[in-house]
Amino acid sequence: MRLLSQDIAVIQYGGGGDWYSNPTALPNLITFCNDHINTTISKKPKVVQPNSLDLFDYPFVHMTGHGNVFFTDEDADNLRNYLLSGGFLHIDDNYGMDPYLRKELVKIFPNKKLIELSKDHSLFKQPYPFALGLPKIHEHNRNKPQAFAIYVEERIVLLYTFESDLGDGWENSEVHNDPPEIRLKALQMGANIINYVFLN
Repeated sequence: MRLLSQDIAVIQYGGGGDWYSNPTALPNLITFCNDHINTTISKKPKVVQPNSLDLFDYPFVHMTGHGNVFFTDEDADNLRNYLLSGGFLHIDDNYGMDPYLRKELVKIFPNKKLIELSKDHSLFKQPYPFALGLPKIHEHNRNKPQAFAIYVEERIVLLYTFESDLGDGWENSEVHNDPPEIRLKALQMGANIINYVFLN
């Protein structure tokens, strides 16, 4: 993998889902991390196709959306190779992508399952402590927020945050009118994810 810098990219997946939702989320998270946890991430995230070799330029890629997700066989093969070679994929369900996403993840890792992280996982401990695990940012179905992972050996290669809506909390304050304490909680949890990938 050509890890030339601490850069982040957004995956432009197929299937018609709104991969482009939450446009201010990642820039705000990047600014927060650069200001508070000493990262040097490029301020504007790039957009990358799941079947592109450019994927390998980014140690961290992000997916979000509300609807359908579809990976071709070429997409799945490239994503698998990317993750096995050291890459990290964070998927944040913006509400509605879950039933589509789960069947597509089987294409990437047919023999692996999503494993729910306990509240005691290191992801929830540093640099910001979350004693209850993944925080709830937006309410949809009154379900608890859950963080799922796919491991390769002992390393998380894919993190799926569900029923939390972190990305909405990363957006500009006027987008959802979240109170400052909710936005801060979302940004701090995002910083923990970035810390896990870049600084561990």
